[in-house]
Amino acid sequence: MTCRIQIAQLNFLVGDVTGNASRVIAAAWEAQAAGADLVVFPELTLTGYPPEDLLLRPELMERVESALECIQRETAAGSPGLALVLGYPRTAVGGLYNVAGVIRDGAAVAEYAKEHLPNYSVFDEKRYFQPGGTATVFEHRGLRLGLSVCEDIWQEGPTAQAARRAPRC
Repeated sequence: MTCRIQIAQLNFLVGDVTGNASRVIAAAWEAQAAGADLVVFPELTLTGYPPEDLLLRPELMERVESALECIQRETAAGSPGLALVLGYPRTAVGGLYNVAGVIRDGAAVAEYAKEHLPNYSVFDEKRYFQPGGTATVFEHRGLRLGLSVCEDIWQEGPTAQAARRAPRC
């Protein structure tokens, strides 16, 4: 099995949710044309990083949800079979989470909430987000892939949890 992964490290602008969604869609089409099976975008792609006090505005979440629906609709039509991993804030039980989500064929297929929220130097994520606590593994092209967001990759817990959920055959 092969899975060609493309990294989309683009200049996402803080607060430009609609423009950032358009960049995701364009990058998806370009990746599909280049033969990619999976495109990985940065943390908090849709809001730009760091969104800081924009996260306190309720209308921001409405814009994020609208952008996710647009990305799902557009990529279902233009990039069938391609999976996108992108970051966005998500309101759920317990508060606001910094999420990495997977979109494929017009649907959200997985979400992972960042567990380790940095609160040092220029980072103040505990002010805005609740920590996640559950590993997320999704299947794509016959592979089981674990999701992680930034700080979590440097911590043993989230990676070990994902590995336990994606056993080797």
